[in-house]
Amino acid sequence: MYRTKTCGELRLENVNETVTLAGWVQRVRKMGGMSFVDLRDRYGITQLAFNQEVDAALCEQANHLGREYVIQVTGKVAERYSKNANMPTGDIEIIVEKLQVLNQSLVPPFTIEDETDGGDDLRMKYRFLDLRRNCVRSNLELRHKMTIEVRRYLDGKGFLEVETPVLIKSTPEGARDFVVPSRMNPGQFYALPQSPQTFKQLLMVSGFDRYFQIVKCFRDEDLRADRQPEFTQIDCEMSFVEQEDVLNLFEGMAKHLFKTIRGMEIKEAFPRMTWADAMKYYGSDKPDIRFGMKFVELMDILKGYGFGVFDNAAYIGGICAKGAAPYTRKQLDQLTEYVKRPQIGAKGMVYARVEADGTVKSSVDKFYTQDVLQKMKEAFAAEPGDLILILSGDDANKTRKQLCELRLEMGNQLGLRNKDEFACLWVVDFPLFEWSEEDQRFYAMHHPFTSPKPEDIPLLDTDPGAVRANAYDMVINGVEVGGGSIRIHDSQLQHKMFELLGFTPEKAESQFGFLMNAFKYGAPPHGGLAYGLDRWVSLFAGLDSIRDCIAFPKNNAGRDVMIDAPDELDQAQLDELHLQVNLKK
Repeated sequence: MYRTKTCGELRLENVNETVTLAGWVQRVRKMGGMSFVDLRDRYGITQLAFNQEVDAALCEQANHLGREYVIQVTGKVAERYSKNANMPTGDIEIIVEKLQVLNQSLVPPFTIEDETDGGDDLRMKYRFLDLRRNCVRSNLELRHKMTIEVRRYLDGKGFLEVETPVLIKSTPEGARDFVVPSRMNPGQFYALPQSPQTFKQLLMVSGFDRYFQIVKCFRDEDLRADRQPEFTQIDCEMSFVEQEDVLNLFEGMAKHLFKTIRGMEIKEAFPRMTWADAMKYYGSDKPDIRFGMKFVELMDILKGYGFGVFDNAAYIGGICAKGAAPYTRKQLDQLTEYVKRPQIGAKGMVYARVEADGTVKSSVDKFYTQDVLQKMKEAFAAEPGDLILILSGDDANKTRKQLCELRLEMGNQLGLRNKDEFACLWVVDFPLFEWSEEDQRFYAMHHPFTSPKPEDIPLLDTDPGAVRANAYDMVINGVEVGGGSIRIHDSQLQHKMFELLGFTPEKAESQFGFLMNAFKYGAPPHGGLAYGLDRWVSLFAGLDSIRDCIAFPKNNAGRDVMIDAPDELDQAQLDELHLQVNLKK
């Protein structure tokens, strides 16, 4: 046996036991006639002790160990004279009697510690070393625990885990597909699934009334902190359900995860907010409701007083930051520059302080009387010491999004976005369609299989843009952790949906004829939801990016810098696949 114990399990009750450990050398320390080695494995760190006077050769062997050497030791567990309360094994050490080097190591390019000296690019290139760090490993352990609890919960609710194909048909709607050439079918291509959407609906037609899958999905889209080209979904579907059934079951799953993983019992129901209210009051369909600062529209109060920026605006709105009136001019100028950044795009910012005596001091005082400013103060229910920040623009939706960024920044600056606090929310009643000015056509806001609200179905013929979807998203701390909808199960309504999305009958048949055909054979009412596993784990781990809860992630350019992928194919492979590469300059 290479080991009889791990490096994380020995305690005082093991004193005088003879044990064998194996692992990696974290560091070596010389102290007079003693040498100490910290030995690390997945389970923890144990201190090894070598005494020059007892065994000079063994001590000398320990002194020549390098960082990340793989070693095996046998020795007796002893109580430490100088204990370390910061580590679980800090009360004991191993008095080593035998040492064997199992494998040497080059000096690693960065320190294998929580506070490493390696930058992101270097750590991603040597990800196999980065995974040895305790903080990264613990994220993957958390991910494992969450998948176990997901399966336990869904199994207890009668769900079956069913695998669906990875090589499927490309559907140009939505995000871009990753495509795979078929050697046996020259000139034809598979696509990697963006989700198992159509297959899980087919499973409902097949009578598998409760399906789930922890499944890899692929989208060829631009990356950011919460996106990767391949990601993992907790994908679920149910038959004979309405929206309320789905929300209740998966709210229960969320509460189960909070209780079993975070030790938090949430008894109250998650609040619900319509998409229209989310956009009106927060400028986002995934609002962070850990703090207030709801938008207040000021068109009726501030327009028409000679301040051209407001007088010509299509939208004027603001937020009230409680207790932020002491902000200095420098801080306010920095906020103004923040909202003027190209990625936000505001042209400027107006601010107003509520003074100790209740009067309002504004950056545009010369245009407004105190009476007008008091009306503005009342609209916010502002009090002495509060700071009002205002944005305006000629596009209401765009300005609300800018105000959303300002609100989140103020939440950060005022310490209102604590990662150990969680605020859960359902956003419901999304629009069924979104209009593209560029293409002069409707697109499905979610996907073309989402059912409209039954009471809105007549609007499909008269005002499609006003139709609400039977769709819902779960949002936690401003992060969309999952979403879904009640699906269309009537083939005539599905054909109508395709028609409104600009599909010709031939195109609809070519892309989705198999699903339409299945609907003719008794499709039950059904709906579902998909959680983003990566986002759930990063949320519980308090991470800003999902990369550190994925074993081997891609960088922001969609590359795996460790294995140097994607890469070119050699000519023989291209010939076999009947492909010719013609790069545009």
